[in-house]
Amino acid sequence: MTAISLGNVDIGYGGQRVVEAVTFDVARGESFALVGESGSGKSTVLKALVGLAPEWSGKMSVLGRSCVHRPDRDLARRCQMVFQDPYGSLHPRKTVDAVLSEPLTIHGIGGQDARVERALSDVGLDRRFRFRYPHQMSGGQRQRVAIARALMLEPEVMLLDEPTSALDVSVQAEILNLLKRLRAERGLTYLMVTHNLPVVSFLCDRMAVMNKGKIVEIAATKALHDGRFTDPYSKALYAASGGGGSTE
Repeated sequence: MTAISLGNVDIGYGGQRVVEAVTFDVARGESFALVGESGSGKSTVLKALVGLAPEWSGKMSVLGRSCVHRPDRDLARRCQMVFQDPYGSLHPRKTVDAVLSEPLTIHGIGGQDARVERALSDVGLDRRFRFRYPHQMSGGQRQRVAIARALMLEPEVMLLDEPTSALDVSVQAEILNLLKRLRAERGLTYLMVTHNLPVVSFLCDRMAVMNKGKIVEIAATKALHDGRFTDPYSKALYAASGGGGSTE
């Protein structure tokens, strides 16, 4: 069954088209990557899916529900996004408790104390972190809180926008292992944006290569081990990465 579907999607900002004719499907339980250089339109696709880039045409759906041109409260219960910057995505004047409780309050979900503590435990943080502020935590700890916030509504789909690129290399591995474990435990579907091919090799099943707003190739991640890409840009990206590889 399909979790995410895009058909001939164009996306623009201020009347200027930045993504053109993007088409792909992500199966339920799959981890799928959008890869390419900065400015290729990868993050724009994620923003359009959750209504943060409203200038789009074509067909988009998540879990069988057609996407609309604005944030969708009902979709948010089933699809959440983790942003690139753990420094900017958390409110500096809100405690971890307030950050994690907010989506529960918005959606009228009870049992907040137990849910907050369970979410912290699920991302490897103990209860001491519950009443800390973002400035009292490291980058990796902040990103764990951001992931916990995305999990609060128990979504089926998670959109990951470069979730490790702002972190130190040693911390990146910890967050990737966390994401891999959560996917296995919860049966999550991931759509990840990244420029880091070893991350794709570690966490994803398939990948779409984007260049200047277009998908030029869709391939299984095993291509990162044998180099069997067909598009010249994909081949150049693979070569520039040192032949792909794995973080394992």
